[in-house]
Amino acid sequence: MNVKSFNDLVEISEKTGEDLHKVILNWEMLDTGYSDEKLIENTSKLLKVMEEEYASKKDKTFKTLVNLTGTNGKKMYNYVQNAFVGEKVFKAATIAVTMAENNASMGRIVACPTAGSSGVMPGVLLVLEEYGIPRDRLVLSLIVAGAIGKIIATRASLSGSEAGCQAEIGSATAMAAGAAVYATYGSARQVSNAAALSLKSLMGLVCDPVGGFVEVPCVKRNATGATLALLFCDIAKSGVESVIPLDEVIDAMMSVGRSLPESLRETGKGGIAITPTARRLIKGLNDKFRISGD
Repeated sequence: MNVKSFNDLVEISEKTGEDLHKVILNWEMLDTGYSDEKLIENTSKLLKVMEEEYASKKDKTFKTLVNLTGTNGKKMYNYVQNAFVGEKVFKAATIAVTMAENNASMGRIVACPTAGSSGVMPGVLLVLEEYGIPRDRLVLSLIVAGAIGKIIATRASLSGSEAGCQAEIGSATAMAAGAAVYATYGSARQVSNAAALSLKSLMGLVCDPVGGFVEVPCVKRNATGATLALLFCDIAKSGVESVIPLDEVIDAMMSVGRSLPESLRETGKGGIAITPTARRLIKGLNDKFRISGD
């Protein structure tokens, strides 16, 4: 199967009448040699990790490497009933932040597609599960999300150091938006539109971690990704289309990534990372570690 773009997968689905996840499974079987059953089993295990980790951490605080985060998920968990944006959306953001803090504390995660963006997908999938989407359907939607990530990795990059945070949170959001559409029985074309619309909305997002640690602003950006994924799921399912196709958006994202200066690609030398408060925090950490080392 000569697949070079996500549109190839969509067109095969539309022309054959075969479900998008089945087209993707056929592609993966030819590419990796794994059977449909094995691929579904492996994907189900990934979803199980998300489920188990959030269930055990949802009302906890975290001890992270430099303590620039770790209490936000619990605060949001306790606030969810008051959320003006609505319970579903705020729960997705809460799960995303909790799982990102779990990553920052060296907890078990699914790097989907990266560790720094590991909260976005569970934020979306676990909310869908809570509100009645069957688990089997979520597994299939995660397979669809994986195909979006694979196309991004092939055509562009999933690395913040190579293309900025648009390649991490942006890609995770595109994957989660596509997954949400598929989980809620949207069409293959709507999956592509949701992914394109969400990735366009995060185009140019820089990677500027304070001190180089995946804590600030990384953790809270996971909330942004989960929220936007649900929003663009609904926008795509309403009939709105992306004027620019997903594959071209992916190519544009990489072009933008190459244009970003090194200071905005995970080096901690630009953006939020060099604000006065960030500099003060890092100086305090350096002093602390220097004293500890002595």
